[in-house]
Amino acid sequence: MMSSKFLRLKLRTAGISRYMSTAIKLTAIDVNDKTGIATLSLNRPPINALNLEFLRDLHQSIQEIENNKSRGLILTSGNARVFSAGLDINEMYKPDKERARLLWITLQDVWASLYGSKFPTAAAINGHAPAGGCLLATSCEYRVMLPKFSIGLNEPMLGIVQPIFCMFNFVNVLPRRLAERSLNQGKIFNTEEALQIGLVDDVANSKEEALTKCAEFIGSFDKINPSARSQSKLQFRAADLQQFEKERGKDLETFVSFINSPKMQEELGVYLENLGKKAAK
Repeated sequence: MMSSKFLRLKLRTAGISRYMSTAIKLTAIDVNDKTGIATLSLNRPPINALNLEFLRDLHQSIQEIENNKSRGLILTSGNARVFSAGLDINEMYKPDKERARLLWITLQDVWASLYGSKFPTAAAINGHAPAGGCLLATSCEYRVMLPKFSIGLNEPMLGIVQPIFCMFNFVNVLPRRLAERSLNQGKIFNTEEALQIGLVDDVANSKEEALTKCAEFIGSFDKINPSARSQSKLQFRAADLQQFEKERGKDLETFVSFINSPKMQEELGVYLENLGKKAAK
């Protein structure tokens, strides 16, 4: 979900020097020829809301980076204020049932490909990252965040239970008791709070500095055998990925049933109406 303030923010795209693909995409891949590190930018105006097409593009880009044997991936945003505001609420209001299923399946695929990637991953969080934005960031191994932004999984505040893969992310990053409390409360953290509890690893004063710190993290593995590193990473995450595969069908049906419930549709209708009134002011 997302709040109205995100809807009013404008997109400012970052310069991209070289693409792996020539097609017009909602994501952009920039590969550093010297380091072999790929920077993957989220570029769906105005707030990087995750609709079906955006998620498909993101999944394809992650696979493209892995297939081209990049040495690592940095996930960031082309928007100067929003990393990602989460799932596009318009996908969930009066949804086409088949499209809704594909939306969630593709979100599951994005999580699995990012969380289970063989290469090192880092997130340069250069904007607000609620809900799905936090999911993407915490799927990465390392996070650098700019000051005066917010991050967290706030779904319970909106009457939504986080899917199991959100819980895997938080338990992987935070002490279990803190992860449980944060998820149950739908807690949103500012940059300073996120750093203090370990939700992010470092703070940078600019996007450029954040990208540099992410590149340094990935570069810290230069002398480590890539195969040994990837196997070690996947051993740590194997139980999560196996449980996810076991329960992904149930997770899908829970989502589809939830968004099609009359109560949820009524609440989404009121939410969108209120957003429209605020945006018109």
